[in-house]
Amino acid sequence: MDVEILARIQFAFTVAFHYIYPPLSIGLGLVMVFMEGMFLRTGRQVYHHMARFWTKIFALTFGIGVATGIVMEFEFGTNWAVYSRYVGDVFGSALAAEGIFAFALESGFLGVLLFGWNRVSPRVHFIATIGVWLGSMFSAIWIVVANSWQQTPAGFHIVGEGMLARAEITDFWAMVFNPSSVDRVLHVWIGAFLAGAFLVMSVHAWYLVKGRHAELSRKGFKIALAIAAVSSVAQLFAGHRSAEVVARYQPAKLAAMEGHFDTLETADLYLLGWVNKEDQQTSGLKIPNGLSFLVNGDWGAKVPGLNSFAEADRPGAVNAVFQFYHLMVAIGIALIGLTLLGLVQWWRGRLFEQRWLMRLFVPAVILPQMANQVGWFTAEMGRQPWVVYGHLRTSEALSEAVTAGQVLFSLILFTIIYLLLFGLFIYLLHRKIVKGPEEGDDFVHRPKQGAIFQD
Repeated sequence: MDVEILARIQFAFTVAFHYIYPPLSIGLGLVMVFMEGMFLRTGRQVYHHMARFWTKIFALTFGIGVATGIVMEFEFGTNWAVYSRYVGDVFGSALAAEGIFAFALESGFLGVLLFGWNRVSPRVHFIATIGVWLGSMFSAIWIVVANSWQQTPAGFHIVGEGMLARAEITDFWAMVFNPSSVDRVLHVWIGAFLAGAFLVMSVHAWYLVKGRHAELSRKGFKIALAIAAVSSVAQLFAGHRSAEVVARYQPAKLAAMEGHFDTLETADLYLLGWVNKEDQQTSGLKIPNGLSFLVNGDWGAKVPGLNSFAEADRPGAVNAVFQFYHLMVAIGIALIGLTLLGLVQWWRGRLFEQRWLMRLFVPAVILPQMANQVGWFTAEMGRQPWVVYGHLRTSEALSEAVTAGQVLFSLILFTIIYLLLFGLFIYLLHRKIVKGPEEGDDFVHRPKQGAIFQD
């Protein structure tokens, strides 16, 4: 493989691994805010123990997330020197804003969150929890703004020529509020809420199946289920808004996402299928004229196909973009169905009487993570061959000095290190979950095995 492919694989691998943790931190932060808020509102120790337990899980995910995120910044310089020079002014502003407005807030309250349980009042600790959660939310804003600028660049002009060309900001707020940033931030936030909420539901469902921490798990599960239900439905609308932005500003990406090669008078919406790039044919289950309606609100509207664009300007891996996009949508629908099923059982008063439902929620923790990953794959692979859409090609953004052998060697090392880190994360997470919350004797009666379920 040549250096471009290897450098892309290396960056994709490090980003994908890193992106396991920040969404969990944001989602867990929101759940913890509700748990501590319930403790302040009711004074019941069950919520206090619940919040302390999930703070330990939060600390683990936060630590791994910080460690794995640093590597990407070095990759910009080693593998993507031309890209770094081109976007340096834009990214420098966004990342500086992250440090000032987000990381300082998050790290400033983190010590109180982790070590202030017996040193500050519950209200002060609650404020610290909110501060850490807001810091993680603000951090996501600036990272997504920087990435969104690559998708829909705005508020800049080009200084210099050739290899020395770079984008210089002319309007900071136009750069921040570029055409896709707000919709993509909302999409990322909601995906993070789902990741955190489903982790909480998975763990508490496992406790309920095992007959452990019954009262705590019932209440913790309900808090997470409420967050997940609202978030899953909201994601449907946020995802649709993001697709509309893609249709307007990146029509070639939309054509790849839906597997359309020819520009037809009306465009069908594929629910699932397979794209044959060589024959320029897509086969599968589809809704006639559905894409025309979703994009334009008109069943007879024309939607550009891939053949409307120069071959050099089209995404290369069309079938991969198509499959990743449709997998994300399918998971999103599944999350809506699963959470609404839980709400119906809750309303009927039978939520915790159904063993099969609790068992279903245990492995469901993987679904939001999969959706987050394939969503990013869709966005980044669909943007190709551009690294800054319409301005800088990926093939032109590489470092001249780096060789394929050097990238391959570092990729192998990163793979080994990240696999070890992931193994450590799973090991520590498993230990904390098996140990469970530290409950006081006056706090909850532990039922016998399986006693929480009614036959």
